[in-house]
Amino acid sequence: MTHLIAIDQGTTSTRAIVFDARLAPVATAQQELTQIYPAPGWVEHDPEEIWTGVVATVREAMAKAKIAAEDVAAIGITNQRETAIVWDRANGKPIHNAIVWQDRRTAEACASLRAAGHEKAVADKTGLVLDPYFSATKISWLLDNVAAAHAAAARGSLAFGTVDAFLLWRLTGGKVHATDASNAARTMLFDIRRGEWDEDLCRIFGVPSALLPQVRDCAAEFGETQPGLFGGAIKILGIAGDQQAATVGQGCFTPGMMKSTYGTGCFALLNTGAEPVRSRNRLLTTIAYQLDGKRTYALEGAIFIAGAAVQWLRDGLRIIEQAPDVNALSQKADPAEQVYLVPAFVGLGAPHWDADARGALFGLTRNSGPAEIARAALEAVGYQTRGLLEAMRADWPVAADTVLRVDGGMTASDITMQFLADILGAAVDRPVVMETTALGAAYLAGFRAGVCPDPAGFSKTWRLDRRFEPAMDSATRARKWAGWQEAVRRVLTRQH
Repeated sequence: MTHLIAIDQGTTSTRAIVFDARLAPVATAQQELTQIYPAPGWVEHDPEEIWTGVVATVREAMAKAKIAAEDVAAIGITNQRETAIVWDRANGKPIHNAIVWQDRRTAEACASLRAAGHEKAVADKTGLVLDPYFSATKISWLLDNVAAAHAAAARGSLAFGTVDAFLLWRLTGGKVHATDASNAARTMLFDIRRGEWDEDLCRIFGVPSALLPQVRDCAAEFGETQPGLFGGAIKILGIAGDQQAATVGQGCFTPGMMKSTYGTGCFALLNTGAEPVRSRNRLLTTIAYQLDGKRTYALEGAIFIAGAAVQWLRDGLRIIEQAPDVNALSQKADPAEQVYLVPAFVGLGAPHWDADARGALFGLTRNSGPAEIARAALEAVGYQTRGLLEAMRADWPVAADTVLRVDGGMTASDITMQFLADILGAAVDRPVVMETTALGAAYLAGFRAGVCPDPAGFSKTWRLDRRFEPAMDSATRARKWAGWQEAVRRVLTRQH
């Protein structure tokens, strides 16, 4: 058993990556995932498309790597978090499309819960804020809006899961209904200190506990695949939400280490160790990973739109043909122009948590054109990251000298990463292995299988590709940052 497979089920695509025993990627397969927008602010996925994409990409990656099931020590799963699926236990069929983490349809429900005084109880137990981003109000919506769902849930006939749990159910032929602590921590139903589902929270959100999966370590026995899927049974030994998997893949096992992933959105996690740090700046307190029953916590900042802004340039404005074209276009921008894009297409995440905010362009002149808008889309990533980093340093001063480790598709853009270092006034480290989310999932499975070293040993294998050092003068940095803060202020609908 010389190989590991990572299933990386993301927001815009599904991938499978085969790694060898040294955790070097050997083969990759990928399929795009259809985005469904039933109404403004609503985002859905077809769970059957997710499932068929997973099976197809695993088979393709195995074929490319020329391996069979008996060559695979284990599978690790990493997934888009918070996306909610409810399915029938009898036949495994979803009762509705998956409601994606970006979806804002439950904004009013969150406002009602906030008005009823539940925000503090939710924050104290879960480390989260009352926001449509998380799974609990999505589950409530499904039970309220799908015929007979409430009665079926009360009978125990339905199952809920984030994408990992749905895939695990399907891969094991319905034998295992389980998730890991990192995904459970994103539902708003899980007490992150006690490490278990909370009855009071289930009552607040109207979610029967019979819906919920078992919660296990990130590296644990999760069953094995049906033999007919991949030519033989393969053990599933690792699960982690995508941002936690990236934290593992970046080797951030020491308190004070921090990573930021730039995909559809941007998510920064700061390892705070064995004790959860309560944020005073509207960040999230979450579980970074759980190994051998021991939880390690993190402060997290969530930005909903990062790479998705580039997709908007491509698919909405049609000013670029392919995502990488944004780099060359942005370099044509007039340096004298200062255009700001606040990409609040689905509201603003941390540290604002304004579900009703919407995107806007500021600073346009007669000379502004596609190049200036393209540059603004890339710079928005840097500005939003600075907002997160400042909040983290205020919450936990230990993080003052942290070097930011970055990963995700946008980190291939040297322009974006240099601006990030410039606006942060801090070094940014890009690793050799960019697929850190999949790498983290593969490592967790390999660690449980006994083919990978312990976390300390694994962290020593991290290799630097390039360090970006700040080159912007402090006066320019201050001016640009002030302009961004004013732009954000003008789209906020709620002041804190």
